[in-house]
Amino acid sequence: MDHSPGFLKLVNEARPSVTEITVAEARERLARNPKAVLIDVREDLEWQKGHALEARHLGKGVLERDLENIIPDPNTELLLYCGGGYRSILTAVSAQRMGYRNVFSIIGGFKDIVQKQWPMSSGT
Repeated sequence: MDHSPGFLKLVNEARPSVTEITVAEARERLARNPKAVLIDVREDLEWQKGHALEARHLGKGVLERDLENIIPDPNTELLLYCGGGYRSILTAVSAQRMGYRNVFSIIGGFKDIVQKQWPMSSGT
């Protein structure tokens, strides 16, 4: 996907304040911490086409509104992914600003998760 210069500028400005992890690191974190939550921040239609099996859907457009109700503990480890690893960076910044302390963005997003053969759900 070709991203607009303004979008890439936002992502690149946010990137230094976000910890990015690989798909392998995300798997390790989920295996080590049963309370960690894998969150798919993609749009509803993207989620409905398929998603990581254990992921919870909390789209970027509603994350700030719903995160505290769904995951009230700000110490919960949050592993975020989007389509390619850009929107999850922006979403991670929002979660951090809301007081969440253990927030990570998965490098490469859904595309890399699929490529690394993460177990998938074929839809909703």
